[in-house]
This record gives sequence, structure tokens and C-alpha cells, in this order.
Amino acid sequence: MDTMRAMHIPLDHPLLQRIVDDLAEKGWSQQNGFLPQALTLELAAECRKRAAEGELAPAAVGRGPAQEIREGIRGDHIQWLEEDDAAVCGTYMALMDSLRLAMNRDLFLGLEDFESHFALYPPGSFYLRHLDRFRDDDRRTVSAVVYLNDAWLPEQGGQLRMYLKDGVEYDVVPTGGCLVVFLSGEVPHEVMPATRERLSLTGWFRRRGNEPF
Repeated sequence: MDTMRAMHIPLDHPLLQRIVDDLAEKGWSQQNGFLPQALTLELAAECRKRAAEGELAPAAVGRGPAQEIREGIRGDHIQWLEEDDAAVCGTYMALMDSLRLAMNRDLFLGLEDFESHFALYPPGSFYLRHLDRFRDDDRRTVSAVVYLNDAWLPEQGGQLRMYLKDGVEYDVVPTGGCLVVFLSGEVPHEVMPATRERLSLTGWFRRRGNEPF
């Protein structure tokens, strides 16, 4: 979508409205082609550049002092985005901020910010079933994953498996440019092993938490 190249897009853009409507109706949304191919390839190149320079580190499970590296639970390597990152990361963050504003306007979620990191899953790695919201921190409200994989084939694995209501399991193939959003505290999910390197940007729209000031 050419308009997605702009730093911000109108809150009444049809694509944003589809996401908002899906969240209101079923608690999740999948939008193939959310990112244009050129931007997807630029973000993938940035992720691989950081990996080659040793900037991506094994992801931990848990929070605060209880964090630990447990490859039997998750095997991705990550790096958080920062304000002074490459321009291509700023473009992505601006798009997500447009989505944040649209969700706040129509769903009254009170989302205050968005945090995101690159995630690289080496072949064979995975992330077992989990929820994105911490037990002692309810700030994460809406999860968002954008895939950066060029020419991905379903038989290569790496699906995001969401466990929906009424025992329904739904798999998302990590095709480049695809966006998946879901309510962080309500949709258990896991990342299935893949036969090739799997790249994504994973993030969370956060509201003000219940922690004391």
C-alpha cells in the first residue's frame, strides 16, 4: 500500500478500521500486506545487519530479577528498538503509532505507548504456548507482530499458532508484510519451529499500569 510509506496515516484509513473492527468483534486481526514489500525488505535487512554485528541477544523469559534464558521455552534472539534507531525503524514505529491512535479513538483502550523488538528465530527454534501479559504487570494490552520473511512457504513451518475461543486453533504463516494483532491478556499463542531463519518485529501497545508511582 503506497500510503503506508508516509510517516503517519489517517486514522480513518480502511486498513486501520479493519483492524479496529476485528479487535472489537473477535479480539484479533490478521492483515496480509500491511507493510509494502520495499519497507519489509528494508526492515529485514536491518534485522540481519544487527544479527551479523552481534547485537541480537538470546531472549529471556520472565520479568525483572526472575528473567532467565531458557531455550527449552523460547529460542529467539532479539533487540529492542530505540528512539535513535535507523530511519526505517522510525517509519515502522510511526505506522504503529497511527494504529495506536485509531484503537484509542474507537476502542477507548487508553494506550499510551508502543514497545517493539526485532526477533530472529534460528532454524528449529520455537516459543512454547504463553500469554503476553505478565501476571504482575497489566500494561501490555494489544500485541502486534509484523513478519519480515521474503517468499516464505507454508511447508517451511514457523507458524504463529493462536488458541482462540471454543478450542479453535488458528495458524498464521509468517509471510513478509503480514501483521497480526491480538489482545495480549486473552489470546494464548506459540511459535512453531521452522526449517529456515524466521524474522519479525514483535511489539506491544501499552496502557498505564497498575503499579504504584
